[in-house]
Amino acid sequence: MKTVAISILGTSKDRRGKGDKRWDKWRPNISMCQHDDLLIDRLELLFDNHSKSLADQVTEDIARVSPETHVVHHRVNFGDPWDFESVYSTLLDFARAYAFTPDLEQYLVHITTGTHVAQICLYLLTEAGYFPGRLLQTSPAHKQSDLPGQYQIIDLDLSKYDQIASRFQREHQEGTTYLKGGIETNNLAFNRMIEQLEQVSIRSDAPILITGPTGAGKSQLAQRVFELRKQRGKLEGGLVAVNCATLRGENAMSALFGHRKGAFTGAVTHRPGLLMEADKGLLFLDEIGELGLDEQAMLLRAIEHKRFMPFGADHEVNSHFQLITGTNRDLVQLSREGKFRADLLARIDLWTYRLPSLRERIEDLEANIDFELEAFSTKSGHLISFNKAAREKYLCFGRSAEASWSANFRDLNASILRMGTLADGGRITIQGVEEEIQRLCLKWQSPQGESALTLTPIDALLGPGSCDTMDFYEQIKLAGLIRVCEESSTMAEAGRKLFQVSRATKKSNNDSHRVRQLLEKYGLKFEQLSKA
Repeated sequence: MKTVAISILGTSKDRRGKGDKRWDKWRPNISMCQHDDLLIDRLELLFDNHSKSLADQVTEDIARVSPETHVVHHRVNFGDPWDFESVYSTLLDFARAYAFTPDLEQYLVHITTGTHVAQICLYLLTEAGYFPGRLLQTSPAHKQSDLPGQYQIIDLDLSKYDQIASRFQREHQEGTTYLKGGIETNNLAFNRMIEQLEQVSIRSDAPILITGPTGAGKSQLAQRVFELRKQRGKLEGGLVAVNCATLRGENAMSALFGHRKGAFTGAVTHRPGLLMEADKGLLFLDEIGELGLDEQAMLLRAIEHKRFMPFGADHEVNSHFQLITGTNRDLVQLSREGKFRADLLARIDLWTYRLPSLRERIEDLEANIDFELEAFSTKSGHLISFNKAAREKYLCFGRSAEASWSANFRDLNASILRMGTLADGGRITIQGVEEEIQRLCLKWQSPQGESALTLTPIDALLGPGSCDTMDFYEQIKLAGLIRVCEESSTMAEAGRKLFQVSRATKKSNNDSHRVRQLLEKYGLKFEQLSKA
C-alpha cells in the first residue's frame, strides 16, 4: 500500500534561500521525506499562485533526498489565509474533488505548515473523515543531532488509545451513576435506558420526553440531566421547572410566555415568562399533556424558532432554551382524540424515555431503601438503620403481592421518613416495620377495601388458588393484561396500548391476534373481560 502525504507549502519555513545554506536549516516538507522509516510515495503539495517558484525549488530538493517521492502540485488560493470560513471552505472543496482510494493508499495529512487556521481546518476535516487518513506532525531535531527532524503520526480513532478510551469510559460511568442518583440498580432495562440518556444528555440539546407513572422520578431525573449538562459546559443558564397542570387560561399564557403591562386586567407590570427565564438554560415542563391547545401551538413555535410573542406584546422575543418534558399520560392517545397537537408531539419525542414504576423494577427496592435511609440520616443529622430482622421483614413485604407501591418512590420515601422519625436510638425495629406495614396496607386499600393488586381478580377469573402456581412476575403481567383489556373497547385498541413499541418493528400490525394469543394462554376471552 502506497503512502501519500497531503501538505501545505511552508512559505516561511520551506524558504531558506537558494544556495547550499538552505540545507543547514530544518524545512518541514523537505525533512518529511528524509526519514528512513517513513517512505512518502507521493506528496500532494498545496500552494497559492504567488508561491510557484518556491514550490518548484522544494520539489527539486525532495527529488535529491528522496527520488522515490513523486510531488504533485495543486494551486489552492485561500484569499485570506487567516479567515477561518474561507480556509475551511477551500480545503473542503479540495477534499471533495480529490479521488481518494483508501483501499490502495494510506494518507497522511501534514499539519505543521500553513497558518494556524489552516492547521486547525486540516485537523477538523480529517477528524470528520473528509481526509480519510491520519495526521502527520513534524518538528526539528534535537540540538546536536544529525537527524533531519522528528515526526509523529496521530490516529484520530481515539478508541485505539487505551488511556483516552478508559478516560471516556470512566466519564460515561460517572455520568450514568450521577443520573441514577448514585444508586446501584440491577434492572437491566432501566440501566440500559440511563446509559443512553447519559450519552444523549452530553451529545444533544434536542428535546427529551420523560414518561412514566406518578412518583417514578421524572422531576428528579430532569434535575440531574440539567446538572450533568451544566457540569459538562453544555448550559449557561439555570433550570426553570413548572408543572403544567397548574397553568390554566390567561395564567398559562402569561406564566409561559410573559406579558406586557396592561395586557389584561391586573397586569400592572411586565412579566418575562418562564421561557424567557430559561434563556441559555433548561426548561422542564412537567405534565405537558395538561397544556391547552393554544399554549401548545405557541410552544411549538418557540421550540422550532426560539421565538415567541409575549401576551399583549407587539414584537416577538428570543429565548434559546433546551427542553425536557414529562408526562404520565398517553400523549399518542391524546393526539388521536384531538387534545394534544400531533406536530408538537413529533417535535418533543425525538428522545423518549419511560421511567418504570417501583413495582416494575422491584429488584432495585433494597438499593433504594438504602438511598432513602442515607438521605434521611443526612437530613436529620443522625444515623438511621434497620436491625437485621426488621430489614428482612420490610424487604419481604415490599416485594410481596401486598405491596402495590401505587405512588412509587414517593411511597417509599414517605415510608422511610415515618419509620426513621419514630426510630428510637436510630434503629428501626420489627415493631416499627409492622406498624408501617399496617399504615401502607391501609393507604393502598380501595374504597371497597380491596388492595390495589387484587382490583383485578385473577383468582375469580381462573379459579381459586390460580396465583399459587404463578411467579409474582407473571401475576403482574397477567394483571396488567387483564386491566388493559377491561379498559379497552376492542382487542385492536388493547393491542395498541400493550405493544406501542414492538408493533412499529413488525411488517403486519395484527394487534388483535397478539392479544388473543396471550389471553388463550390462560383460557381467557376478550369478551368476558371487556364486559367486566
